[in-house]
Parts: sequence; structure tokens; C-alpha cells
Amino acid sequence: MNCIIIDDEPLARKGVKLLCDQIGCILVSAEFSSAIESHTFLQKNKNIDLIFLDIEMPGLNGLEFIRTLPHNVHIILTTAYPQYALEAFELDVVDYLLKPIKLDRFLKAINKVNDLLQSSHSEYALDQSDKEFIYIKSERKYVKLLLENIKYIKGQKDYVMIYTTDSRYMTAMNIGTAIAKLPDTLFARVSKSYIINVSWITEIDTDFVFLDDIDIPLGLTFKEDFLKKFVKGKLLER
Repeated sequence: MNCIIIDDEPLARKGVKLLCDQIGCILVSAEFSSAIESHTFLQKNKNIDLIFLDIEMPGLNGLEFIRTLPHNVHIILTTAYPQYALEAFELDVVDYLLKPIKLDRFLKAINKVNDLLQSSHSEYALDQSDKEFIYIKSERKYVKLLLENIKYIKGQKDYVMIYTTDSRYMTAMNIGTAIAKLPDTLFARVSKSYIINVSWITEIDTDFVFLDDIDIPLGLTFKEDFLKKFVKGKLLER
């Protein structure tokens, strides 16, 4: 597992590095004292699985930085401030560790990341030679789903429910893992709990996206990026 550490406190970075060394399965590829400093590194290094991220930092804070990251990078927040936990989990962080971090709590967080990485490689296998379909693991079976038949996906804690044109399927993963494995030209995350197939959109208003007779909430966090990518370029106006 490849990771980086972002924290403006040198002793805090050293502490996380020591915990990684004790576990042994984590390679610390780089350390940064600010989120901005890590930006160029992450652009050039696409093999980073995990970021240990502080929240209270000068310039760009940790929560702001998360909103700029691709969905396939897992985040463990390391902070002395408990009050950001709710907002953090709405951004799909894997875990929220309060300083000083104990080894058993750290190991529990790493195990969560390992489970997500294994899930993305095996239980939700996207065929790389033909991206018109995916396989999911549902009720002890691998089920093949055509991408064009998937209408939307609803996240439910550690599970997602996939709604197709004729059925629905539950599979074990979080919604962040799901969106990272789907082609971003066809699927969009429109709220904390929903991913939609944009080809099924019939209408959009201030608060909802409509897929035939289904109304999907349009969350404030995702609204601007969604409209910019999928609507404004195709908007017919004078």
C-alpha cells in the first residue's frame, strides 16, 4: 500500500511514519507540510492508495483539499479536533483518527483501507478490454450488469444498492469505491448517497435530477461540478 502524509506539524508526520513502519505493509512515498505542496506530486504519481491528512493547516485545510481529489484515493484524517467528524464522513473519508493516535486504532483504520482495496480489485471487477459491462458480487454470485442498464446507485453505509432497468442488486462497498470504478463519462455522483447514469436524465431542477419518474436529490457539494461537466456544455441558449 502506497501512502503520503500531509501535516504541517513535523512531529505529527514523524508519528504517523513510525506507526506505518510498525505495521510494515505501508510504504510512505512522501511527506508534505501542506496540502498545496502535495498537489504536483499527486498529479505525477497515480499509484497512491492512501493519504494521511491533517485538517487544520495554513492555506488549504484538509477538508477543502479532499474536495479536489479523485475518488479513488482513500483518506484517513489525523487531527486533534473532533468537531469536524460529521463533515469528514460526508466526504467519504475511510476513518477519522484523533491525535495522539494509538497503534490499535491506527491498525483498525488500515484494515478498513485494505478491505476497500481488495473490494475494488475483486468484488467489483470492471473488464478493462470492454468497458460496456461490470461484474458485481451479490448474494454469493458474480452478476454481470450492462452499464447502459444501470439507472442509479444508492449508497447505504458499507453497501450500495444498484438499480437497473429491470431489477436491483446489493453489494458490499461504499459509494466512493463505486464511483471510482465507473466511467466518469457516463456516471456522476450527484449527492452524498447517489450516483446516476447521466444517459437516463430527463429533467434537472434546483434540487433534483429526474430519471424518468424517479427523482434523485442534487446535493450542494456535488451540484456545481455536475452541472459544469454534464449540462453546461450541452445547453442550448441564445
